[in-house]
Amino acid sequence: MKIFFTLIGFLASAQFNLAYADDAQFPHRAKYKNIPIMEIEQLHRELGNIYLVDVRSAYEYETLHIKDALHIPLNKEKLPGAVRALRKDETKAVVFYCNGTTCKKSYQAAEIALNAGITRVFAYDAGLETWTKLYPEQSVLLGQSPVKQNEIIDSAQFKKHVLPAAEFEARIGPTALVLDIRDMRQRDVMLFPFKEERAQLDDRQRIAEVVNQAKQANKTLLVYDKVGHQARWFQYYLEKQGLKNYFFLDGGSEGYFEAKFGKSKVQAPERS
Repeated sequence: MKIFFTLIGFLASAQFNLAYADDAQFPHRAKYKNIPIMEIEQLHRELGNIYLVDVRSAYEYETLHIKDALHIPLNKEKLPGAVRALRKDETKAVVFYCNGTTCKKSYQAAEIALNAGITRVFAYDAGLETWTKLYPEQSVLLGQSPVKQNEIIDSAQFKKHVLPAAEFEARIGPTALVLDIRDMRQRDVMLFPFKEERAQLDDRQRIAEVVNQAKQANKTLLVYDKVGHQARWFQYYLEKQGLKNYFFLDGGSEGYFEAKFGKSKVQAPERS
């Protein structure tokens, strides 16, 4: 009898630990508990038999995506119609994905589709970094497939190029070039007036001009975005261009105001 209860206790503990691990690794699953999840192994098996939809920005999709995935940006009003238009075979599942385990867009897209009456909908939430490492032949990086393992930029490599606000600001000077890559919807206050260049990521010509300027002048390129997410994908372009001396602002412009003033940008005092 003692052995029986010990076994029961062990199984309960194992289930608890597994659930805890899922909560830690996939922090949004609890909130979107009604969204069916397609795990990475099943997704790989089902490729070719499903409609796989990337709901990230166009720039992120063009940088790295799962091979044969369709791009439909997350939009509450337009997404249901776009999904219905692509779904010629009602028996095939629709699987949405975004960047990784901390990204909500895959769940949100699935929720929008389900609320619109679209059935057989799933979210893949294990992320592109994991997928690309496991299945490089089913991944596309900057238009090339298969993806070479040494071309994959993991979180550790990204963090090597991220600076806290004080250190980022301290590097601004004659030997550095500051670049704001926020898009027009995100731009409001310039962080470093008269000391920075601006270029949206989809403005390829302007981006190339600024990066070449930094390379030719042998200057450190200091880049910031809105919250630190766009920089992660811009790094692939910088590496492909052979630029090594570059850094990103931790948390983007939002992180800067938080670090400098302990407040959000809206609450921060005006800067001259």
